[in-house]
Amino acid sequence: MTQQADPESLYSSDPAVVTVWSDIGCPWATLALHTLHAAARERGRDVLVDHRVFPLELFNSEPTPKPIIDAETVAIGAKVPELGWRMWPGPDWRYPVTTLPAMEAVQAAKADAVGGLPASDQLDGALRHAFYGQGRCIGITSEILAVAAECPLVDEAALAAALERGTARAAIHRDLAVARGPRVQGSPHLFTAAGTDVHNPGAVFRWTGNPYEGGFPNFLSYSRDWAEELLDVLDKVAPGAPAQAG
Repeated sequence: MTQQADPESLYSSDPAVVTVWSDIGCPWATLALHTLHAAARERGRDVLVDHRVFPLELFNSEPTPKPIIDAETVAIGAKVPELGWRMWPGPDWRYPVTTLPAMEAVQAAKADAVGGLPASDQLDGALRHAFYGQGRCIGITSEILAVAAECPLVDEAALAAALERGTARAAIHRDLAVARGPRVQGSPHLFTAAGTDVHNPGAVFRWTGNPYEGGFPNFLSYSRDWAEELLDVLDKVAPGAPAQAG
């Protein structure tokens, strides 16, 4: 029987918060988050993101195939070069076959002792940049903590302690249970308490064939209008504070 997701578990009730369901190993989610933050910076405001986990490897019972991520990275990076992405630069044995530890760290960073939602979002963005832009193996704890050390909002020692205790591990599986319901359609899916409900916004693409059999993503167009519309809603229901450094 399909699990019915409780709306209260889909998104934050705080009108200032954008809840984003995604996998760090999903290039489309990373594009959407980049677009949202870039649009917010242009307005000179912060946007508060609550990251929820849509763990592709648990849905698919396998690592997300590198050839699929490579193909999507090329398609997206060519159309949106300001992302600063590049093809995986290292040997295949350094490629992260799992993103669960990185997503666990993002959940752990939500704790007040680590930094709260702003720290969690900063760490999420830094881990995505480390993977897509720098070719770092974000599947291992030492690299995750090295990335965290570069995030001013994150208390690295508190994060390390949380990861040792596994305090956020259960959050992955709680989110998985909700994500299996009908409301969350994939990575990324964005919600707000004011009614935003959009899956992979702005991106129009189609696969030329089965991606497991050599198909390619044909990225037809990308619009940033959705981010402006979402920020318009936030400006009405929860006017933002000026953007902070870091």
